[in-house]
Amino acid sequence: MPKKINKFIYWTPRILSIILILFLTIFSFDVFEEGLNFWQTALALFMHNIPVLILLIVLLISWNYEIVGGIVFILAGISQMILSVAREAPDPWYIALSWSLILVVPAFIIGILFLMGWFKKKK
Repeated sequence: MPKKINKFIYWTPRILSIILILFLTIFSFDVFEEGLNFWQTALALFMHNIPVLILLIVLLISWNYEIVGGIVFILAGISQMILSVAREAPDPWYIALSWSLILVVPAFIIGILFLMGWFKKKK
């Protein structure tokens, strides 16, 4: 039984990270509707995907060093919460916070699972 738990703790944050990264990538597709030329579209697509590229690099590092993924995904969730609330200043803060939970909760879960894997490996 502990072997299955170890596999769960090992694979779940990695799979959830990939799903979260793909989900974030979907948001960048709106640049194709803006009527930009090729280079403007390429630049806009790159700019929209900078967080995705950062999380992809973090995932690659976290594959072997779970502590990195644990810390970075939790910090990414916290920063997403703060930025969402700050960006939507005219709206009530709790509405912006509720929308940001779509990204924040998975980031926290991924971070916690990476930390659990790190603690398990450390023992």
